[in-house]
Amino acid sequence: MRPPPPPLLFAMLVLAAARPWCEPTPDAAGGLDVVEEALPSGFPPTFLRFTHHSYAQMVRVLKQTAARCTHVAKTYSIGRSFDGRELLVIEFSSLPGQHELMEPEVKLIGNIHGNEVAGREMLIYLAQYLCSEYLLGSDRIQRLLNTTRIHLLPSMNPDGYEVAAAEGAGYNGWTSGRQNAQNLDLNRNFPDLTSEYYRLASARSMRGGHIAIPQHYWWGKVAPETKAIMKWMRTIPFVLSASLHGGDLVVSYPFDFSKHPQEEKMFSPTPDEKMFKLLAKAYADVHPMMMDKSENRCGGNFLKRGSIINGADWYSFTGGMSDFNYLHSNCFEITVELGCVKFPPEEALYTIWQHNKEPLLNFVEMVHRGIKGVVMDKFGKPVKNARILVKGIRHDITTAPDGDYWRLLPPGSHIVIAQAPGYSKVIKKVIIPARMKRAGRVDFILQPLRIRPRTFLLGPRRSGPGGAGPHRELEESSQEPLGARRQPAAGGSKPWWWSYFTSLGPHQPRWLLKY
Repeated sequence: MRPPPPPLLFAMLVLAAARPWCEPTPDAAGGLDVVEEALPSGFPPTFLRFTHHSYAQMVRVLKQTAARCTHVAKTYSIGRSFDGRELLVIEFSSLPGQHELMEPEVKLIGNIHGNEVAGREMLIYLAQYLCSEYLLGSDRIQRLLNTTRIHLLPSMNPDGYEVAAAEGAGYNGWTSGRQNAQNLDLNRNFPDLTSEYYRLASARSMRGGHIAIPQHYWWGKVAPETKAIMKWMRTIPFVLSASLHGGDLVVSYPFDFSKHPQEEKMFSPTPDEKMFKLLAKAYADVHPMMMDKSENRCGGNFLKRGSIINGADWYSFTGGMSDFNYLHSNCFEITVELGCVKFPPEEALYTIWQHNKEPLLNFVEMVHRGIKGVVMDKFGKPVKNARILVKGIRHDITTAPDGDYWRLLPPGSHIVIAQAPGYSKVIKKVIIPARMKRAGRVDFILQPLRIRPRTFLLGPRRSGPGGAGPHRELEESSQEPLGARRQPAAGGSKPWWWSYFTSLGPHQPRWLLKY
């Protein structure tokens, strides 16, 4: 027989389906007429209400949470949806609002598909949980927030959510509200850099990472929500990310687009396959239902795989957010499918939270695996955009503007190289123990390259005895002062090279033919 729940948990359960005491309404521009909600007397401000949150309720809860933990939390907007709703983020760190040297950045995104709402609610609950546990003195949460900058975007598709919510939980169709207000699937709307990666990799003309967005991408229809995410990624040096979906129970990881598009399913790993499997397992291995041995359950068909899968080996699609993160930035992103019901009823939300609270925390803590450090010159000045290479893994990451970097790596021995234009590269051997849960500190000091003077301009090239170099005639003519070379030859005759350059038509070097 289960013991009775403690008073605080009992308050959560009793109020699970309660309607809010006072609900603000959004204005036409997506802003809010904020009305404070009075809490029931006798209940602490740290309890969670396991209910679905409308857009107005979500914004209010996030802003109230940030106000309650103002020294470690703040809200900000990364843009607006097509219908004008703010894409509101709440962040947690010891110094909210700015990047701190050596502090890794993590983002969690929910509700990419408007009718997949469990992730939206999980991130709303997580925000309240982080604030409450920090105030209550939890060692784990205080350590996490003091060493990590965490960004939560509960709803990337608030417009689609409104369509899905109008039908209500339990009645929502498989696709109603999935897309944004432009009828675009946001997880198919990112640039297809995976195809470009396969092309370049086959020619072995690149190491992977930081592929530019092709110009033709902008000729198509790009959602404002997609643009907001891409701008967000350029602003903050994210290291780790997860997008929360619904419709199955599994964790998938890049690549999501198959190396052979004609194949509906084909294992298509990234160069960081080992690390991505560790990230996926960090979530799945502590999720009680993902580890349930019953094959008849939701997601039971993934049981033999450990409830994790390479995305393209599940089903292939292009324009996904996870592939874009990996190929355009330093960020490693996984996709979490939270359950087979896309819009679960309110009575199921508490159980879903209990199943995902520990996996979410465990995953965020994975940002501290591998190595981190600072790349600087001999004067101690940070070198931004320096490349960090790992031998055997053809995917590079770059340093942030402050010269700091984070390289997620699996345990083992690695050869790590730092290099930047104008500097000699530095190579170090790094050994990461299997049980090491904190990133090892590996700094690099780059020395400027010594550029030898071009002595051939000072006189004729030396050639072998009695022989003439291939450019001997030109060298002999260049022994006169440079300023004299532009003067016409005596008697008005033209130099020996005149006929060649005049035959070039519109490509003539006019500076050379001024006389």
